[in-house]
Amino acid sequence: MVYYGNIAILPQFWILINYLLQTTLLSLQDSLPLTCSRSGTCCHGNLVRLNPWELAQLSNAKNISSAEFLETFTIAGGSILHFNGKPNHTGKRSCGQYVEGNGCSVHRSRPLACRLFPLGRQIQNGTSQYIFQGKEFPCLMECPEVTDLPHLTVEEYLSGQETKAFENAQDEYMEVMQNLADIALTLLLDTGLAESGDRKTLQSWRKLGTLGPASLVSQVGQEWMQVLMLPPLGDQANDPILFAQMHNELIQAKAQELFGALSSLEEVGKTAELMMAMALFVAHTLGADTKGLSEHWIVIAKENGALE
Repeated sequence: MVYYGNIAILPQFWILINYLLQTTLLSLQDSLPLTCSRSGTCCHGNLVRLNPWELAQLSNAKNISSAEFLETFTIAGGSILHFNGKPNHTGKRSCGQYVEGNGCSVHRSRPLACRLFPLGRQIQNGTSQYIFQGKEFPCLMECPEVTDLPHLTVEEYLSGQETKAFENAQDEYMEVMQNLADIALTLLLDTGLAESGDRKTLQSWRKLGTLGPASLVSQVGQEWMQVLMLPPLGDQANDPILFAQMHNELIQAKAQELFGALSSLEEVGKTAELMMAMALFVAHTLGADTKGLSEHWIVIAKENGALE
């Protein structure tokens, strides 16, 4: 069963998800000023999140290992591109992959956030929809010259940006995220932990939902972060679906090894917390609403007898 419900995959330049903000829903045939002015404005002072497949794509583009790319060019456990380059005229620093006067140095491997911008992608009941934040088209303030450039339909823009493989990666990693949450729910509900009167687990899940990715890295620990962000799947890097599915199998196998060593309900509770922290870290890499997700999974747990 899929529990995650409605998730918006926005350009991660917009920090996470805020359902209180106005969004404009688009059809594929809507025509907008989507021709880029190539000013580099959107490559400065923004937030770009990476899932593990995107990290692998970027490292391949640089011809270095994923571990080296993570260490050199990202923060928060590899989940965020480092914007530590030269500031522009507004004082905003550029993405570490941006070369002044030349543009993105990894353009062919750029992540979905960059490909979609200024659009967002919303997944609702298994259906993709495209949106932008606010009532006014986002580029008009910083790049007003786009109004004089050719308009494109949303469909034309997505085709030109070659988003399909990157959307497939996002969709597959939503399944990885959900599978980790399902493990956490199973540990809580099917081991006797919930029946024992445990209240700590749901309290920990609520706290985890409020943490940013850097804090979740500490909760997950180095060993599991290696599994989450640096799976040894280089031969499958070109296929996002195969990569994510094999990554999921790797995570599941390692989790099974861990479960075999559990000897007390206290250890079960700590492992359920670990699995939820991992699910929420993956959610961060997708730009999802981690607080909303944790609350959703808490509700499911309570409906099945867990206490808080």
